[in-house]
Amino acid sequence: QVQLVESGGDLVQAGGSLRLSCSASGSIISIIAVGWYRQAPGKQRELIARISSGGSRNYADSVKGRFTISRDNAKNMVYLQMTSLKSEDTAVYYCNADVLGERVGVVNIWGQGTQVTVSS
Repeated sequence: QVQLVESGGDLVQAGGSLRLSCSASGSIISIIAVGWYRQAPGKQRELIARISSGGSRNYADSVKGRFTISRDNAKNMVYLQMTSLKSEDTAVYYCNADVLGERVGVVNIWGQGTQVTVSS
């Protein structure tokens, strides 16, 4: 079974920083593309950052210049470094990845989410 687990969410003051981690576990051969999503109360889940298998990065306008997505393929880890946090960044943050598993082939999986709360 392949799983994603996010961590690093916390309560932080506006202007502060956090680093979220997404760990893939199970019978994994490789992580292909990974996206970080977030969902604020009463709003739809939105894609905010994505990194391809080759390392190409894309960001939503709302986080461009403040958030950085990165990956460590050797550790099957993906990170989201968040700086200059604003109250509107408050949301549950989810990791979503296309993963090549040993027995399941390519599957798309979600983590359980981690809460980020930014106080103003």
